[in-house]
Amino acid sequence: MNPKTILIGNDHGGYDLVPHILKLLDEKGVSAKHVGSFSGEIVRYPYYAAKVAGAVSRGEIERGILICSTGIGMSIIANRFTGVRASLCTSTYMGKMTRAHNNSNLLCLGGRITGYLEALDILETWLATPYEGGRHDISLGLIAEAEKVLCNPGGWTPEEPPR
Repeated sequence: MNPKTILIGNDHGGYDLVPHILKLLDEKGVSAKHVGSFSGEIVRYPYYAAKVAGAVSRGEIERGILICSTGIGMSIIANRFTGVRASLCTSTYMGKMTRAHNNSNLLCLGGRITGYLEALDILETWLATPYEGGRHDISLGLIAEAEKVLCNPGGWTPEEPPR
């Protein structure tokens, strides 16, 4: 897979937002692959978060997007993966700052709390904002140092249950 391809994972709560995101990415010429739920039927978000966050952690892709009802659950599980800096964003300003200061590589959105137009603005800003580096490198270095002690470098790859 091309490292520039953006993987999109979602559960039932993020299902309705996915087509809007795929359309925007296509219009911008950004390669994307949907690896989430393809319906509104109830599923468990950790399976989809593991697909996307695991790919980021292993260096297979540079960035991903996760969507559940609020984005909270996805961000919790995604940030358990080494090297993942998943950011739950509910405003365009948050999307800008998490890229500029945290070099966020995984955007989490709430499909039932953020309207699709706001979500698209957040995504566009997150995609366009470069990491500032400089003084922010110190904090990212501390995060990497903590990960060596706190995180399992082998990751977690659960088998998705049959439907």
